[in-house]
Amino acid sequence: MLALKPNCECCDKDLPPSASDARICTYECTFCAQCVETKLGNRCPNCGGNFVPRPIRPAAQLTKHPAATERFIKRHAACAQIET
Repeated sequence: MLALKPNCECCDKDLPPSASDARICTYECTFCAQCVETKLGNRCPNCGGNFVPRPIRPAAQLTKHPAATERFIKRHAACAQIET
């Protein structure tokens, strides 16, 4: 079952289960579309995989398998870039 993480691992933006801008890689690393496009170049800093839109899980499946509440933040060189 896909692990729905509640935030972008780069900028900590909230990504609820219905977020259309959530992206995941092969190993379910989770980032927002803005970080994927502007900072990461569509390449996961954790595993090197490409990103695809995270599937939106129907409410019935969310009840059975709820999204995670623990936030994930990892420090990567690409994520540390400060936009001015």
